[in-house]
Amino acid sequence: MTTTPILPGYAELPGLMALMTGDEKHDPAATSTLDALWVLYDRVLRVTPDTVDDQERDRFLLSKGHGPMAYYAVLAAKGFLDPAVLPSFGAYDSPLGHHPDRLLIPGAEISSGSLGHGLPIAVGAALGLRAQGLGDPAVWVLIGDAEFDEGSNHEAVAFAGAFGLDRLHALVIDNSSATHGWQGGIAARFAAEGWSAETVDGRDHEALYAAYTARHPGRPRAVVARVEPKNS
Repeated sequence: MTTTPILPGYAELPGLMALMTGDEKHDPAATSTLDALWVLYDRVLRVTPDTVDDQERDRFLLSKGHGPMAYYAVLAAKGFLDPAVLPSFGAYDSPLGHHPDRLLIPGAEISSGSLGHGLPIAVGAALGLRAQGLGDPAVWVLIGDAEFDEGSNHEAVAFAGAFGLDRLHALVIDNSSATHGWQGGIAARFAAEGWSAETVDGRDHEALYAAYTARHPGRPRAVVARVEPKNS
């Protein structure tokens, strides 16, 4: 009789991350995203290891590609990666680079690490799905607050709001890394461009889930997840 393997849950994520050692881990960047990523993959995203090529899948783009250990740990917990590969993180012949490579990581939609690229790509993905008449797939992009030092993100926010890309969702991890702050907070910048926007505790799983699943007809959605400051 064939049995379905029991995949690790949230409690096992720190142990999975601990398997990844070596230089350039960018620990604060990784740990800041852990809870937000877990809730998204565990309860919201409609994508599995078996549907990574399905046109009707949800798309998740990791723009905050520095310190991807939490991303790799969540992918391993959800069956996209074999946990046995985690100790090879950052090695010369490992698929787990210091920045994710979409050609090497099952389920990775983009190669990332360059600040300011992910949100514009997500806007293009949402626009492309609309052009194809695919109204069900959601596009999610996780970005860091420091990425808003890049002008490309501001242009993407303005465009998405003006075009009403309601299948687009931006998850912003705010660990006080940005060089330039925004008056009124990050969510206010999105709201000013017509987005539905909310700020929540980035460690509160129920608050994250409620924000992820809130209705926003006709408007893109931004969830700002506040976590402890990077240098605290």
